[in-house]
Amino acid sequence: MLRNVQLTADLRATIEELRASRRRLVEAQDAERRKIERNLHDGAQQQLIALKIQVGLLEDSAGDPAAIRQLTPMLKDGLGAALEDLRDLARGIYPPLLADRGLAAALEAQARKAAVPVEVAADGVGRYPQELEAVAYFCCLEALQNVAKYANASHAVVRLSEGGGRLVFEVEDDGSGFEPGLTRYGTGLQGMADRLDAVRGSLEVRSAPGRGTTVVGRLPVPVSDPVPSTTVRT
Repeated sequence: MLRNVQLTADLRATIEELRASRRRLVEAQDAERRKIERNLHDGAQQQLIALKIQVGLLEDSAGDPAAIRQLTPMLKDGLGAALEDLRDLARGIYPPLLADRGLAAALEAQARKAAVPVEVAADGVGRYPQELEAVAYFCCLEALQNVAKYANASHAVVRLSEGGGRLVFEVEDDGSGFEPGLTRYGTGLQGMADRLDAVRGSLEVRSAPGRGTTVVGRLPVPVSDPVPSTTVRT
């Protein structure tokens, strides 16, 4: 009887945690949509409005070669900036490089732009379903953002590997570290845990004061009918 009561209590606790996890995922998705909306409004939309005005000025100056020579470089620069902003926005939604060439290539591209020097080591990692690659990619980016913001690190390493039917990523830094048992997950780590939980994955955080931090994510991957590698046309 007591065992049944305990099992019922454990089941209820699990259900509540699942509900809380789903709520956090929905809230995170809503926040991301609002961020995209702001970026579109404050970035690309404003740039396109400015370009429309410049095109109008160019039209009005059709008979003035000097004015045309002055306005044309401005239009080129404005178009280039708008295109770059849209590319950055697309990368934030789902980066084309991830779709075309997979995790290692996409993370190497981000590592070159990171605030802290980052090395990417991929060991036998192939292609996986889009959902799994996206989870691993955005979790790694979140971990690297935490390194840049909080770790006081001089170097970080992203390791990718596959074994035992699992895709594993590790993000290790040489920063100040912390005591995991005394620190609750912040929104970044909690978001990573929720992302992984949604695909039956798991998150582990290893750290100690003065010894850096390692964030480890494990995702189950299909053992049959693998996703074929994508040929990239150059």
